[in-house]
Amino acid sequence: MTLDAVIVGAGPNGLSAAITLARAGLRVQVLETHGQVGGGLQSRALTLPGFVHDYGSAIHPLAVASPAFRQWPLHAFGLRWVHPDAPVAHPLPGGAALLERDLHATAAGLGPDGPAWVRLFAPLVREHEALLEDILRPLPRVPRHPLLLARFGLRGLPSAAWISQTHFRTPQARALWAGLAAHTTLPLTTPGTAAMTLVLGLLAHAVGWPFPAGGAQALADALHAYLRHLGGEVHTGVTVRGPGNLPPARVTLVDSSPRVLLALLGDRAPARYRAALEGFRYGPGIQKFDYALSGPVPWQDPRVARAATVHVGGPAPEIAAAEAVAAQRIPARPYVLTAQHTLFDPSRAPAGQHTFWAYTHIPNGSAGDAQGAVEAQLERFAPGFGERVLACTRTTAAQLQGFSPVFQGGDVNGGRGDLWGLLARPVPSATPYRTPVKGVYLCSSATPPGGGIHGMAGYHAALAALKDEFRLQATP
Repeated sequence: MTLDAVIVGAGPNGLSAAITLARAGLRVQVLETHGQVGGGLQSRALTLPGFVHDYGSAIHPLAVASPAFRQWPLHAFGLRWVHPDAPVAHPLPGGAALLERDLHATAAGLGPDGPAWVRLFAPLVREHEALLEDILRPLPRVPRHPLLLARFGLRGLPSAAWISQTHFRTPQARALWAGLAAHTTLPLTTPGTAAMTLVLGLLAHAVGWPFPAGGAQALADALHAYLRHLGGEVHTGVTVRGPGNLPPARVTLVDSSPRVLLALLGDRAPARYRAALEGFRYGPGIQKFDYALSGPVPWQDPRVARAATVHVGGPAPEIAAAEAVAAQRIPARPYVLTAQHTLFDPSRAPAGQHTFWAYTHIPNGSAGDAQGAVEAQLERFAPGFGERVLACTRTTAAQLQGFSPVFQGGDVNGGRGDLWGLLARPVPSATPYRTPVKGVYLCSSATPPGGGIHGMAGYHAALAALKDEFRLQATP
């Protein structure tokens, strides 16, 4: 029997697309090359027995806020969110700055910059659900909340550096802001970097920065279980290299890189579309480190232990300097994004021991080794860190790409995230998921809204397929 839909890839976007189609009553099959679902949501024993590490994404504010995930009963399939005491900590030479869940508590720790922080974020936090509906979809479309999106655009179109210079004066506020801005993997002077910085900050105040109990795999497993409940199928250990590897289906959705899509389209793709995908621009890569520790990280400021996410990079000027060169070379003092899950979820390590997750930005595809620079930064703010390391597994940019072609050159955001990269992802279109080949759609992070664990690329691609090929609307 011919399937209604086949999805290539069981990452969060592929599973999201499959669920959206299955909820509409379609017969859906997902093909995944790995032995387990999840893509960048997989969890593994990467260091020593008994230590559970997240292979890719580790902290999930966009997942808990996702308009798609929020409408599905994932809690009924084992998903439980762990909320740390504070979303983010940022160590500084004189003591840490804390990004608290409560907007006014954060402001209280920022001294004279407290009122400016509230003015910047309060309007966005109040209307975060409506705002996320518009920004987690293709930007060329007519927004559902145009005035709200316009107000956000006025704040988000400048560079993160400009917002910092014009809104904040204290080292604490500027460091918190720079730590958020560095998630863009772009120089902080890049126009539009304020937008993602604002989104990450408003999420911290509106929904927190939680993570799934037991590991990121728990979110993937809940999505998988819900899909099976709806009648969908997932076949693991299946590698798709060309159209001959696909079962007959009315539509095909590809949760992979533009290069994989090109291989599947073959000669059916017009030359202009092929050229656009071949020229798709990727951002910097990352190098990742997973540690098994004999005890918690010995931060100089013990308040850092209140947060699961820690931005290690020092004062704002140092972060800006690191991110300005990270696409060309490994900085001497890199920005390091870290997560300390076991302070809040001890099930991930043997009793009294801990995991520690860290990555830094490097040139796309770089074979350089950032471990020495990363660990020097950690020792700077947590003297004695190295003495607690039982084991460390380094994941290079090449290994990330080998794990999944979505992570081309180690780019975990699915493509460069500047303004043009958001508007033309992968091509300028109000429905960029649709390809020129009838019935074939791209649903990976190379489509809007880009990187992050939210499932919205798969969700919107599935909506397009439902409308185009089946004349159906999504099930509310």
